[in-house]
Amino acid sequence: MAPAVLIQQLQKHYGSIQAVKDVSFQVEPGEIFGLLGPNGAGKTTTIRCLCTLAKPDAGKIEVAGISVIDNPRAARQKLGYVAQEVALDKVLTGRELLELQAALYHLPNKIAKQRVDEMLAVLGLQEYADKKTGNYSGGLRKRLDLAAGLLHQPNVLVLDEPTVGLDIESRVVVWNFLRQLRDAGTTVVITSHYLEEIDALANRVAIIDQGVVIANGTPSELKDQVGGDRITLRIREFSPTEEAEKAKNMLSSLPFVQEVIINTAQGNSLNLVVKAQNDALMQVQQSLKDANLPIFGIAQSRPSLDDVYLAATGRTLLDAELAASGSRDLKAEKKQAMR
Repeated sequence: MAPAVLIQQLQKHYGSIQAVKDVSFQVEPGEIFGLLGPNGAGKTTTIRCLCTLAKPDAGKIEVAGISVIDNPRAARQKLGYVAQEVALDKVLTGRELLELQAALYHLPNKIAKQRVDEMLAVLGLQEYADKKTGNYSGGLRKRLDLAAGLLHQPNVLVLDEPTVGLDIESRVVVWNFLRQLRDAGTTVVITSHYLEEIDALANRVAIIDQGVVIANGTPSELKDQVGGDRITLRIREFSPTEEAEKAKNMLSSLPFVQEVIINTAQGNSLNLVVKAQNDALMQVQQSLKDANLPIFGIAQSRPSLDDVYLAATGRTLLDAELAASGSRDLKAEKKQAMR
């Protein structure tokens, strides 16, 4: 059986900017596959190329064995796509919008009516079906967007940041629905910069950074690869650099400490990788006390997907988000200054 999605050595430029440098991964039928990475990593560009919305400069893309590049129309029949930004016509009711979408898919009237009713029921939209979408909450709008993407019963549903901006209750509704889709045999590809979302949903995950896949596997496999427990601590709320360096040098000498990274984006906090042992946290606290270094906050945890990203790049996803945000702000300031 052909993979549900196959992407090999994908590259995409926008002018002088290389949004995707080298992205390769394979999605098996009937799984939820996550693309994790900070904003600007290349996730959305990858998805747009997969969904025939952007033409790649190089690489191979297939959906159910069909070349997206050579036969985009046939590939689109296998795909459902829900973009990050919800785009609904506010003057239409939910039912009217789905009927319009069904017409665009060229579904016969009888089948279209059946599918519309089915999607409204499955996504809990029946009581809102005949109300204008302009009055919908963010969570309802996202659910209606999902319904529109599923009307033609695609083999692969592609979701770009499906729960961004949603409250916790709405996110849980979407998560449960995606699990039901997977269990019914639909393949789901989801991009996100929410660690807990990918961890909770994805059977397998590819982590993208600066247009390159830096890790690929099941969440458990990726966490096992980095090994050890994590201790995160901060000397002061905003520790001086020299104090953080002193703590790093001192803690690095402890026999059970495998690595210490200073997180400058979060007030010079320290991220430690330690061998799993019962008294690791206590020994770290005692060592800092003996060195007259006060502890503002400290916590120990098992490895997370953020630790996988940290091990591969030397920074956390939050660091990357802050750097990307700062870069966007700087570009906006330069553009404004040139006016």
